[in-house]
Amino acid sequence: MAHALESIADCEDFIVGCLFMGTGGGGNPAHGIKVLTAALDDGLSLGWLEADHIDDDVLTAMLYEIGSIAPRSDVHADLLREMHLDADEDPQENTLCAAVRELSQHLGREIGCIVAAELGASNSPGPVVAAARLGIPIVDGDYSGRAVPEEMQSTPFAHGISSDPFAAVDCWGNTVIVARTVNAYMLERIARHIAIASFDGAAIASTPLIARDMKRVVVGGTLSLCLIIGKACRQAIEAGDDPVEAALEVVDGWRLFDGVVVNKDWKDSGGFMIGTLEIEGTGAWEGHSLRTWFKNETHVTWLDDQPWVCSPDLVTLVDPGSGHGFTNADVAVGHEVTAVGMRGLDVMREPAALLNGSGPAYFGFDVPYIPIERQVPRTFGAE
Repeated sequence: MAHALESIADCEDFIVGCLFMGTGGGGNPAHGIKVLTAALDDGLSLGWLEADHIDDDVLTAMLYEIGSIAPRSDVHADLLREMHLDADEDPQENTLCAAVRELSQHLGREIGCIVAAELGASNSPGPVVAAARLGIPIVDGDYSGRAVPEEMQSTPFAHGISSDPFAAVDCWGNTVIVARTVNAYMLERIARHIAIASFDGAAIASTPLIARDMKRVVVGGTLSLCLIIGKACRQAIEAGDDPVEAALEVVDGWRLFDGVVVNKDWKDSGGFMIGTLEIEGTGAWEGHSLRTWFKNETHVTWLDDQPWVCSPDLVTLVDPGSGHGFTNADVAVGHEVTAVGMRGLDVMREPAALLNGSGPAYFGFDVPYIPIERQVPRTFGAE
């Protein structure tokens, strides 16, 4: 492998970087480290290859887990028991492997390479480990450049590429092949309802592309970037430096806001965790407020009740002492947080992409998208 996770420390660094790029979503970090360390214990080689190292004619597939990041409710647990399913069952990387095999069988052609759908503390490690267990490479890259809630925030969608057919497998072994969808919105709806039927969790293998086409739309180098971010945070802590600033130097990002979470309001709706956070400023930001809206991931923010940084640009809440990102499932009232911002992908900033999948208007807000590099210098705290 061109880049490898050779130790527990490497895996932990990778998870930290995935959280930083995960914008509050991307899955449970405890699950991510669990699957990585189990793979190392099994003697697997974990790593990735640059896209240019994949032969052009190899068939690739996108791999991810779909579902709400909200905690499973007691109602779900009761329903599972009524259906004679194990309420404590936890999706493992074997569901991801099974989804790849099912899609390959449906296509009648071997899938020889995996592409992660997004960056996240579970949804990036899962495909890395699944590729290792399948004995095929995974590309150093992904199709989102961050964590995202839906198909419509992916680069294949932005480039007009259909992601059907797809295979879905849940942790109990229920398997679905969807041969064709009329558009990406219906693909997302069907996949999401499969996840809901499976109690908010399924592995999806989709977007079968030959590598020549994959290389046109993949966001290259992002798995390595996550590893570099995590190492930068750890090394800064060891040296007594600021880990947040160390990570921001890697990604050329912005320190947006420091504060304390004072309110969290959320619901589990339609296969997503949807809600808001209210943060009161501290330090240089004392007397100011930040509000965020999330649909699994954070997408819209308001500074002192005025629209501020929005998707497709990235906003992640991190622990100021460690640089470790919070998921929106885990962040709680009383947590001290630093909001960090990063520039989104150019392709997602195009007018059609903003309207149809990546911008605040798509998420239902009458808020203009203003690029982060234009927003932040006009606010306090900017250099």
